Amino acid sequence: MKTNYKSTIYACFVGYIVQAIINNFAPLLFLTFQDSYGIPLSKITFLVTFNFLFQLAVDLIAAVVIDKIGYRVAAVAAHVFAAAGLISMAFLPELMPDPFVGLMISVVIYALGGGLLEVLISPMVEACPTDNKEAAMSLLHSFYCWGHVGVVLLSTLFFVTAGIGHWKILAILWAAVPVINGIAFLRVPIAKLLSDEDKGMSIKELVSGKAFWIFILLMFCAGSCEQAVSQWASAFAEKGLNISKTLGDLAGPMLFAICMGAARVLYSKIGEKLQLRKAMVFCGLLCLGSYLLISLSPLPLLGLIGCGICGFSVGLLWPGTFSLAAVGLPRGGTAMFALLALAGDLGCSMGPTLVGRVSAAAGDDLKKGILVAIVLPVMLLMALWMNKRAEKQ
Repeated sequence: MKTNYKSTIYACFVGYIVQAIINNFAPLLFLTFQDSYGIPLSKITFLVTFNFLFQLAVDLIAAVVIDKIGYRVAAVAAHVFAAAGLISMAFLPELMPDPFVGLMISVVIYALGGGLLEVLISPMVEACPTDNKEAAMSLLHSFYCWGHVGVVLLSTLFFVTAGIGHWKILAILWAAVPVINGIAFLRVPIAKLLSDEDKGMSIKELVSGKAFWIFILLMFCAGSCEQAVSQWASAFAEKGLNISKTLGDLAGPMLFAICMGAARVLYSKIGEKLQLRKAMVFCGLLCLGSYLLISLSPLPLLGLIGCGICGFSVGLLWPGTFSLAAVGLPRGGTAMFALLALAGDLGCSMGPTLVGRVSAAAGDDLKKGILVAIVLPVMLLMALWMNKRAEKQ
């Protein structure tokens, strides 16, 4: 790696921590919002759904806009929106006639930042002259996992020591992270994803190619395989460890995130010795096995272990798909990364939805929902096979 791009890489790492903050801080306050503002929990939990839906819209718009305004402007703006959304969350609910409207406006602001970050950070790292781009991409995405764990642990520690009533102070403290990193993006060097001689593919060119749709399917499967279990991790922890729902909400998602982050760090260390697609096939098979362990095991503790294995198995899938696409479609440009992020986010929405609906139809039997969801890693393995076949052709 060229020394002058190390600061860029580090800023991108923190960029994913920023995204973890804006996605995972508010859910820790759901009961506080309910008690403080008298908002029904059903409306409060919609904030998470709305956050991701709005980020989906930003992914789509960013495919057209980012190349026109430039990476630096977009990166700084993303951090400004992230910080502004966190800060407004501390004040807007009490300034608005309806506190829920204040929360929604805050979510819109920081979701705009989160959507931009998701589209920007991966191609920025891909553009940097690193020795092993696949390893760099995997390590980059591990920082979302560590950010998730850090947000939960540090926020919980703050609530225990200072009291959850002071959550507004913590929101402002978390906002300092995007403020500082946004300043860093004003200064760090930013490499071009494509040379001046190369022209990136338009969206029309991308969608007209078979290879692109294979990558879209692969990214959709990566997102759905990840979130189909991740969203229910707290339930596995609650039953597997015989702990309260509150502790389960902390332990389950953190176990999943730690295992997923560990897989990404491991690949960044040994990835040079492995062929990426073969590694992803192994991960797909491991994911399939974890689904079977979760759904067929008679012991709740084994279900929790299966949840951890699933976290490890899906760690490589999202960054690995980005790396495969960057090699398979070298002129894909920003539009390709934006549309892949959109497909991944759609998968993140559809995976847990499939599990939830099947479970509900089976009398709230979560195991049956996970068992039916084995179709997701099977689809992933088929997409990898299609990718290999298309590459040979």
